[in-house]
Amino acid sequence: MPIAKGYAATDASKPLTPFTFERRDPNPDDVVIDIKFAGICHSDIHTVRNEWKNAVYPIVPGHEIAGIVSAVGSAVTKFKVGDRVGVGCFVDSCVGCATRDVDREQYMPGLVGTYNSVEADGKTATQGGYSDSIVVKEGYVMSIPDNLPLDASAPLLCAGITLYSPLRHWNAGPGKKVAIVGMGGLGHMGVKLGAAMGADITVLSQSLSKKEDGLKLGAKEYYATSDEETFKKLAGTFDLVICTVSAEIDWNAYLGLVRVDGAFVVVGAPENPIPVHAFSLIPGRKSISGSMIGSIKETQEMLDFCGEHNIVSEIEKISIHEVNEAYERVLKSDVRYRFVIDIASLAA
Repeated sequence: MPIAKGYAATDASKPLTPFTFERRDPNPDDVVIDIKFAGICHSDIHTVRNEWKNAVYPIVPGHEIAGIVSAVGSAVTKFKVGDRVGVGCFVDSCVGCATRDVDREQYMPGLVGTYNSVEADGKTATQGGYSDSIVVKEGYVMSIPDNLPLDASAPLLCAGITLYSPLRHWNAGPGKKVAIVGMGGLGHMGVKLGAAMGADITVLSQSLSKKEDGLKLGAKEYYATSDEETFKKLAGTFDLVICTVSAEIDWNAYLGLVRVDGAFVVVGAPENPIPVHAFSLIPGRKSISGSMIGSIKETQEMLDFCGEHNIVSEIEKISIHEVNEAYERVLKSDVRYRFVIDIASLAA
């Protein structure tokens, strides 16, 4: 079996450390990828610290993967050695299930996560992108447009699709007023993608410290949610509000920003239940919904859209030896706007 090197969590309370492990032998329908860059997602931190109570150690995190194809199986038709490719949040699904839906694949049973999950054989642990190589079924590998830099494309595989999917589903575009709550790793992608779709984008952030960035990336307006006047001024304004934050917020106040028949969509994952009063919804026929990543089909659509509009993430590139420090900085919101690990640093 192929040997891979990476960084892993072995316990919820310990830092990530160097880790050598076996990848599975490639099958005829597999693509072998030399990983060049891996984005750091807040989900990685939640998982390795067992904050979602589902961690199975050791865990090699990372589901924002960009790399180069190094080998292909005999049955592979879409990729060849040297292709620029990406791998996102899942690497397999139940292709034989009666409920399979390629347009909503991420919501169907049988999803196999890129890490902290189990391969189709039911026993082999999946391990993610904080490593030098990965073996993935052809149907779960995506092409990265040639005009996009690989390093800044890596976060598109999670952060990008997490915002693209609800923007598309709720028809963001010309004539639609969209608010993005939070100007972080997710939120800044919502600004870029929503603006490229033609929507009128407003950022709602705790402070105005990132206002210049928000306007530069495509927002038309930027307001501080720490100012109570913001909620009075913007009451009933937005067709769509996408909340990217995991912090505690006044949900009813934010629902007051949604216009009649509008939607408030949750993509961040707060730890506690969401307290919503019925009369924050009923008088305006408003809805509160959730959204999770995207299907393989939609993720490729997103990558192609980004290629057409030259959209990538705003990144800070780091050595893998800095990963534990980067985790602490993510928790302090001390990054603009996504950390990306240079996997070549594994050899240093």
